[in-house]
Amino acid sequence: MIYPAHPHLSIVRQCGLVSISRSEFYYEPTGETPLKLALMRLIDEQLLEAAFYGARQMARHLCRRGYVVGRKRVRRLMAKMCLTAIYQKPRTSEAEPAHRTYKYLLQHCHINEISG
Repeated sequence: MIYPAHPHLSIVRQCGLVSISRSEFYYEPTGETPLKLALMRLIDEQLLEAAFYGARQMARHLCRRGYVVGRKRVRRLMAKMCLTAIYQKPRTSEAEPAHRTYKYLLQHCHINEISG
C-alpha cells in the first residue's frame, strides 16, 4: 500500500516500488450517471419486448423516445450489460449433409519440382 504521509518515502518512490503509475494512484472512479442508468434500464426493457433489436434499432428506438444517443454508445452499454440481439447467425462454413465428400488423393505425395 502507498502511504501519502510516509516520513521518508515520497509518493513517486512508493509508486515506483509497487510498479504503478501516479495517475493510477490518484484516480478516483466515477459512478454511473442517472442518464446512463436510465438508458440501461430502457435498453433492458426494450430487449425483453423485442429481443431481436441490435444496437442500430435500439438507438433508433431510444431516439424516438426522446433520448439523443448514438449507435456506438448503445453498443457499449449493451456490451457492458452482456446483452446481445437474438437472431439467426450466418451459417457460412457448415457443409450440406446431402453433398458428397471427396478424399484428398494427393495427401502422401511429395512435390519436389515444378512440372512444365
